[in-house]
Amino acid sequence: MTPEIGEGAHERLEAAAVVVRAAMRGETQVGLILGSGLGPLGDEVETDAVLPYGDIPNIPASTAESHAGKLLVGRLEGREVLVLSGRAHLYEGYEPEDVVFGVRLLARLGVDALIVTNAAGAINPEFSPGDPMLVTDHINLTGRNPIVGQADARIGPRFVDMSQAYDPRLIEAAAEAAVALGEPAPRGVYLGLTGPSFETPAEIRMARVLGADAVGMSTVLEVIAARQAGMRVLGISCITNMAAGVLQQPISAQEVLETAERAHPRLSALIRSVVRDLPSV
Repeated sequence: MTPEIGEGAHERLEAAAVVVRAAMRGETQVGLILGSGLGPLGDEVETDAVLPYGDIPNIPASTAESHAGKLLVGRLEGREVLVLSGRAHLYEGYEPEDVVFGVRLLARLGVDALIVTNAAGAINPEFSPGDPMLVTDHINLTGRNPIVGQADARIGPRFVDMSQAYDPRLIEAAAEAAVALGEPAPRGVYLGLTGPSFETPAEIRMARVLGADAVGMSTVLEVIAARQAGMRVLGISCITNMAAGVLQQPISAQEVLETAERAHPRLSALIRSVVRDLPSV
């Protein structure tokens, strides 16, 4: 008999959790996922432990450029945090349950609020490279879902409400923080595709018709898993480029990484402010 997708997931998560718990000082409320080019924020964490993914059982290796592949245990703005510096993507050849393993691990370790960051191309022509976009909703066009086949109630329910995938209170808190910082932080819908090829102009025209403001190659599966686990989610996309066809110029991975790195101080200030003043449940 073919094993169900997700079979043994609870045991794999618990094996990883045992290792991370040993490095934790106490209860942790906030989790962070650092996307492409955004790893430098990890350097601002007052770390108790830095755990390479290779030292944590079952967590997939991060092979994408600029993804450090380590879990940070420490404090940011006085709050205990767990930080995934680097993520797994479908385009690396991973299955959905691998892509969301880190998110499920954070949930197992007690994280209540998850801040997910990514690098994204702007579909909305009013956005500019370097802008942090507050994600209000997403469109999953990866064709994959991490809950398919999974029926272990210890992981979460099979049927998950996604009507408020991104927590309205966290979005408002981030918007208020942006105003206080004098930072433009437009809101928008993120569309997730598998990559690793960048989108064609025709695909971007389709995405615009569907109501997307930005496009990327991550996040959507992670957010589904986070909501399955009952976590509150704040999504912040670092706009790194204008999507294909918006401007008549080619797109490169190097441009994405360089823009994300230049935007780091802006994004870091925003995230730190949100973490400091994070609204309770």
